[in-house]
Amino acid sequence: MHNFEGQTVLLTGGAGYIGSHTALVLAQWGAKVVVVDNFCNSAPESIRRVEEITQKTIPCLELDVRDQAGLEEVMTEHKPVAVIHFAGLKAVGESVEKPQLYFEVNFGSTSALCGAMQNCGVKNLIFSSSATVYGDLNQPPLTETMSTPMDRVANPYGLSKLVIEQMLKWQQRANSDWSVTLLRYFNPVGAHPSGKIGEDPQGDPNNLMPRVTRVALGIIDTLHVFGTDYPETDDGSPSRDYIHVMDLAEGHAAALAEMLKDGRPPALKTYNLGSGKATTVLELLAAFEEATGQKVKREIHPRREGDLPVSFADPSLANKELNWKTQRSIVEMCRDAWNWQQQNPNGYRA
Repeated sequence: MHNFEGQTVLLTGGAGYIGSHTALVLAQWGAKVVVVDNFCNSAPESIRRVEEITQKTIPCLELDVRDQAGLEEVMTEHKPVAVIHFAGLKAVGESVEKPQLYFEVNFGSTSALCGAMQNCGVKNLIFSSSATVYGDLNQPPLTETMSTPMDRVANPYGLSKLVIEQMLKWQQRANSDWSVTLLRYFNPVGAHPSGKIGEDPQGDPNNLMPRVTRVALGIIDTLHVFGTDYPETDDGSPSRDYIHVMDLAEGHAAALAEMLKDGRPPALKTYNLGSGKATTVLELLAAFEEATGQKVKREIHPRREGDLPVSFADPSLANKELNWKTQRSIVEMCRDAWNWQQQNPNGYRA
């Protein structure tokens, strides 16, 4: 555990799923957390609940991160030592239908953020990237040194993450006193064990776990399992590297602690945040049923175009350099996700 006492950290998109859990961990570890969010896919209620759990005050300001002047006002007032950049659109399917929207929001917000940081003298940035940047060419376990060609990324969402990584590499190269850390997430699931904060997708959820919990609760009738004929996995269903959102939040805190160490030279760093283990969809469903005693009604459908058979991280670099590794099991992820969903059947909307 690190101590961020007296240090202010700005979280863009901090009211979202991963942002709110990271706000909680940082606040518990002594940081003064400030959140900006436009609430297009999140709710201020999440930060109100983080305040309740941590007994800390967290300013939560409504702001579109494309508003550079607005960001500069926030930075001038709160004087953050670092920014963690979560803000951005993240639905794979929607990105295929509306690529221009994804480019405008995800590139526009990052560009405005870099401009505001430059003008306000803030030089430490952690970016919320994704394992989608590895595309479909690389064989797991996926390592940070693998090549990430743009034409192998499966969708505009993944492309936006990869291009932002490149933007930030050039930004750091031009400003050698900046420290930039790119965190490539694998598949975040679960919720805070209190059940007060969790994943609250607007509309029809894209990710597997919120669909599973909603089927168990009877909000969605049936879970569709896409493909049980992948020869690469034991049971034929696709496998992924699932990471508990609290482990992921602690990974951000560990990356920030490393970045802010006295005497550490400014640098550009890239880390995978994953467990290093692959779990199939059917194994996840079995773990959910074991953890909760709830049956999950499912239908088998043909494979989806663009789905990889297997994807998992090599997290050894983060294990070594950040002194971080995942602590929580698949059963805990399922239990905590179910606990959140039961307490909040409509998410943050009462």
